[in-house]
Amino acid sequence: MTALSITASAVVAGSNAVRDVGTAGATITAGQPLYYDSTTAKWNLADTNSATAAARAASAIALNSASLNQPVSLHKSGDLTMNAVLTAGVAYYLGGAAAGTIVPVGDLTTGDYTQVIGIAKSTTVLAVDFQSAGVAI
Repeated sequence: MTALSITASAVVAGSNAVRDVGTAGATITAGQPLYYDSTTAKWNLADTNSATAAARAASAIALNSASLNQPVSLHKSGDLTMNAVLTAGVAYYLGGAAAGTIVPVGDLTTGDYTQVIGIAKSTTVLAVDFQSAGVAI
């Protein structure tokens, strides 16, 4: 298994989505999980095996692509449609092989800090609800 292949133009918030806006702290592509860096007041790519605790706790998914210091729309919870091939009923997690990825549980490895991003409602809709135990596997 590998990280979900998400087409940026296919990322669309559902009618029940909780949304926000912020400033990009790096180059971001729609569909990538993000964390808020309180030091810079910007949003960056989350990474489950980062040495920085804050980076291991995604709290939004980018709804648009943005470069450094550009505005980024944030999906905080609710249904998120994407073109990725999901399996209904399966939980998807913050990835660690590359920052800003979403993976099935089988892609997590020893040392990753597990964080559920959401559970697939269909092959294209992810019910986003960030959940983290704050511990590594």
